[in-house]
Amino acid sequence: MTEITTKRTVLVTGGSGLVGKGIEKYVKETDKSNDVWVFMKSSDCDLKSRESTRSYFEKIKPTHVIHLAARVGGLFSNMKYKVEFFRENIDINDNVLACCKEFNVIKCVSCLSTCIFPDKTTYPIDETMIHNGPPHPSNEGYAYAKRMIDVLNRAYNEEYGCKFTSVIPTNIYGPHDNYHLTDGHVIPGLIHKTYLAMKNNEDLTIMGTGKPLRQFIYSYDLAKYFVWTLNNYEEMSPLILSVGEEDEISIADVARLITEAMEFKGKLIFDTSKADGQYKKTASNLKLKSLVPDLTFTPIQQAIKESCQWFIDNYETARK
Repeated sequence: MTEITTKRTVLVTGGSGLVGKGIEKYVKETDKSNDVWVFMKSSDCDLKSRESTRSYFEKIKPTHVIHLAARVGGLFSNMKYKVEFFRENIDINDNVLACCKEFNVIKCVSCLSTCIFPDKTTYPIDETMIHNGPPHPSNEGYAYAKRMIDVLNRAYNEEYGCKFTSVIPTNIYGPHDNYHLTDGHVIPGLIHKTYLAMKNNEDLTIMGTGKPLRQFIYSYDLAKYFVWTLNNYEEMSPLILSVGEEDEISIADVARLITEAMEFKGKLIFDTSKADGQYKKTASNLKLKSLVPDLTFTPIQQAIKESCQWFIDNYETARK
């Protein structure tokens, strides 16, 4: 384990989002150091602008950065706005990493996504396979922009000796998610749809067949291993942060867990005229397991129940 002896200033970009809020909660509950944690909101700084990013770094003077900020969205949003997803994420990532170098940041850990992996691949996918072929066409704008973080991390390390690395979480969910019905990800979207179906006494319609398989990671569990990576992980190559292959679950089963947690009594209808996206993208967490032998995760039933309850309790103010 890396010895942390001096006080650090840790800047978390995208600090008000799903993962940022998870890290904030985790740090508040567990961090006993004198570190200063700064959770940046999009209203604090326009990371698409180099000048705005530079001024913010000048003001905060971070020693470490967790880079979460990105333009994100669900399947249908990614399919519709490929240019915007590519250009905005390229700008954000380039500006953040350039300022990390300029301001002598000791370590930067960026957040990637499993959608960056090749569409045509063998399973399970692992950290060595990122650049083995094109990503799924449905989100290629976002996926290629995210892949370039890995390329830049290696380039900055080779040319300037910067310690820039990245993690690849599987599908994240939890409190403070984006519950938008079309632009949100699958779990928050289903939670919101179930809430409305109950309110309006209607059946619950799910886009697609419900057959695709996914590995879901609770935002609080991800926060724990994100902070572990910042403190302990010394490689430049990405690290997959995920539950095991045995924890893969179908969208239909996730929908059932949500309806059980919210005590929904109506019918589940699968609209098979809608696209499913990738059938599976099983990721291997063997590298993480080898580094953290006592790996533990919150059971999905408990985590989904907590996520549903958070949405009900915060319905008026939740992002939707």
